[in-house]
This record gives sequence, C-alpha cells and structure tokens, in this order.
Amino acid sequence: MGKKPLIQVEDVSFQYLVNKDEKIPVLKNISFNIYPGEYVAIIGHNGSGKSTLSKHLNGILKPSQGEVLVNGMNTKEKRLLKRIRQEVGMVFQNPDNQLIATTVEDDVAFGLENTGVPMDEMESRIRFALDVVGMSEMSKRAPHHLSGGQKQRVAIAGIIAMMPKCLVLDEATSMLDTYGRKDILKVIRKLNDDGMAIITVTHHMSEVAEADRVIVIEGGNIVLQGTPREIFQKKAFLQNIQLDVPAASRIAELVHHNHANFNPEIIHSYEIVNEVKRLLKGGENEWR
Repeated sequence: MGKKPLIQVEDVSFQYLVNKDEKIPVLKNISFNIYPGEYVAIIGHNGSGKSTLSKHLNGILKPSQGEVLVNGMNTKEKRLLKRIRQEVGMVFQNPDNQLIATTVEDDVAFGLENTGVPMDEMESRIRFALDVVGMSEMSKRAPHHLSGGQKQRVAIAGIIAMMPKCLVLDEATSMLDTYGRKDILKVIRKLNDDGMAIITVTHHMSEVAEADRVIVIEGGNIVLQGTPREIFQKKAFLQNIQLDVPAASRIAELVHHNHANFNPEIIHSYEIVNEVKRLLKGGENEWR
C-alpha cells in the first residue's frame, strides 16, 4: 500500500481466563494492518471473536500472545495507553454506557477535560464535533432526552472531539432503527472522506458494503479478506459460517437466474436501479 500502517496486529492470540486452571481461547494467531484513511469492516457470526478483536485495537484488551501496535506504540505498555486511545477512539453498541454528563456539550467535553486540552481549543473542538454529527442545535439538551440515534451521534462526537486518526465502531448501529442507522452511516462516511480511518464491527451487510476492505472472522481466525464485492461473491462460504449478503446481492442473483444479462455481482441497492435502467435502455434483447 506504500503507507506506513496506523495499526499493526501481529500474531495475536487471546484467551479469557475463567479461573486459574481454565482458559477459553477466542483469537488465534491473527495478523493484519490498518492503514491511514482506510474503511474496514470486520464481520463474523456471534461468538466468532470479532468484538474481542475490536477491543484489542485501542488496548481495552491485551493479547495473550502477539502484539498490537498503534503508530508504533505497543498496547501492552500501560504508560502509552492514554496516547493510544487519543489515536484510536471507540464507540460501543449501547450509547448509554458512554454518556455520563448532564448536557450534550458537557458530554463531548469530558474526554477533552481528561487530556488537559485548553479551554478555548476545547470549545472549538466541541463545536466542530457536534457540527460534524449534526447535533449542534441540541448542545444544551440532556442526553437522556435524546433518541437512540441521537445518543449514538453524541457518543461519536465525544470521540471526534479527541481528533483520533481512527474510529472503531463495535456494533455501534445494532440498537438503532433504519433511520438512525442511515444517519450514523452518513456521519461515518463523512469522517472517512475527511481522512479518518474507520473500523466497523457489524452484522448489517448493507454497512459492510460501504467499506474498502472486509475481514471475515470465524472461530477466532481470519478466514477471508477482500473488497466487499469479492467477499459477497462467496455466498455459499458465508452461509456456511452463518453470515448473509446484502439484500441487493440476493435480489441481483435472483434476477440473474431469470435474465442472464442482469449483473449478479451487485452489492448496493442503487446498483439495482442502475442495472434495470441499463437493460431497459438496451431494449428487449438485453432481457433475454
């Protein structure tokens, strides 16, 4: 890729300790890099190890074996954790677990206060972060009065204000309705377009289709890597490990079975519309 990796995961294995005699292995010899500005989706069925992996990326969990380096800083070194978490911010499934202040702006300020950001800079960062997520008008509102999608936007704003190089989303849209999810995806896309690396752990395949690269985890191992289009062509393999493909892919495949000229490699809903238009423009022969 030519660039220096932002995050290096090197031969990482991890076991949860049940007691001193019993360990449950979750990750096994995992290696990959995340580069500046990348948009990466990590997928796998429940229990595959994907959320455990995501918590290694900013030192919430430490490898039992191997290393995770963030801009060269080892997550096993306690003294570096503060700097590591300024580089890699994390948003979780339930925003209520991340919102602690009485107003939206105070919540966004919390992380900045803990890192000693000067007051004038803090104010400009809070304004910037709330503007990015579209929550400026609600800066004085109490977080517990917000909808699920709005709360998640505030949680993301709290991370954006820290100006990390990478945002990790661990099932961050799974508790949201369709509209809330679309809102968050727009925010994520804008952050990525502006140069922030995005790592999303999700089971929503329409979200996976937005990424540059997909990492598929099964049984604590990486079993597939590639672009969304490459990954979603392996439908039988994905089904075998209890994963789905986007609705647009399923529709395209069904139409292709009846009309051979219809492109079966579609992964976005807008591509369905474009393909229908293309074939209609080509006339009846195109619909053989």
